[in-house]
Amino acid sequence: VIVFGAWEIDTWYSSPYPQEYAMLPKLYLCEFCLKYMKSRNILDRHMAKCKWRHPPANEIYRKEDLSVWEVDGQTSKIYCQNLCLLAKLFLDHKTLYYDVEPFLFYVLTKEDEFGSHLIGYFSKEKSCQQRYNVSCIMTMPQFQRQGFGRLLIDFSYLLSRIEDQPGSPEKPLSDLGCLTYHNYWNSVIKEYMYANREGPPISLRKISQYTGIDPHDVASTLERLGMIKKNSSDGKIFITLNLANLREHADKVARFNRRVLDETCLQWTPFVPPKSAATSADEDDDEGKEVDVVKTREEEEEEEIEEKDQSSSDDDGDHTMATRMTISIPAPSAVATVMRVKKVASLSPRS
Repeated sequence: VIVFGAWEIDTWYSSPYPQEYAMLPKLYLCEFCLKYMKSRNILDRHMAKCKWRHPPANEIYRKEDLSVWEVDGQTSKIYCQNLCLLAKLFLDHKTLYYDVEPFLFYVLTKEDEFGSHLIGYFSKEKSCQQRYNVSCIMTMPQFQRQGFGRLLIDFSYLLSRIEDQPGSPEKPLSDLGCLTYHNYWNSVIKEYMYANREGPPISLRKISQYTGIDPHDVASTLERLGMIKKNSSDGKIFITLNLANLREHADKVARFNRRVLDETCLQWTPFVPPKSAATSADEDDDEGKEVDVVKTREEEEEEEIEEKDQSSSDDDGDHTMATRMTISIPAPSAVATVMRVKKVASLSPRS
């Protein structure tokens, strides 16, 4: 059991907290800095002097009482480590705890007179060759089944669209993560196809560009929905629309009061990894090689002038240098999952 703000929550899994904390029947956490403590008295003394009221990061999104903060695992290492330890209490397949420097954490909070309360988060690698846009995703139990999990997934794909790089959650997915993302992809693609049912022909590329979903995930979703057919005469693959099914889904969405992102409320620019020392060394090597090549050609030209006694040309030729850059790709992190646990009890708000 953990005490987190005004909530007392049963946990589902163990987390690698230090031994003296892991053996306690109840763990007390500051809901703002995520520091963990052994007793209520220690927590009360901590809250009296803790100045944190929101994550240590830039606020990149705000609409009404909801905000998203971009936390760098390298600059706010302790906070991100505590966030991972907290998430492990509700995620079975999470394996990342302390190696947080290669990751960015996008923390969703709800604002009130006390501060910004943690709802959930997702993490992603700063540089990922596989173009994963989510490494791990978690919603706190007291905020589950309220549309915040879908909101976090929506936000990850919004960032992918701004980066102009369709993304996908880190593979392989857990059973629950697979179910969550399959439902999300089904819903988003159906909504797109219904909205464009009378427009130009629909293609995988158009769906991917509009939604930010990786083309492979789009294709597998269309196949599961039975919307991909093969022409028996020429063998070509085409997309079919089941208008009755799409209309039924649209009516269902209209009846449901879904939380929707407002893209105009986002103030964000994509993360640019700093140039590594290895990259600088490679560039220096390339520059050195280029100078040697130019010098050698000049010497050869002078020798030809002396032998043939002809006037030299001022044309230096094409000596275009191609600079080679290498980017260090960190190892993959935890499997992206979302876990549902029950709300246990509500405590009085802190005064």
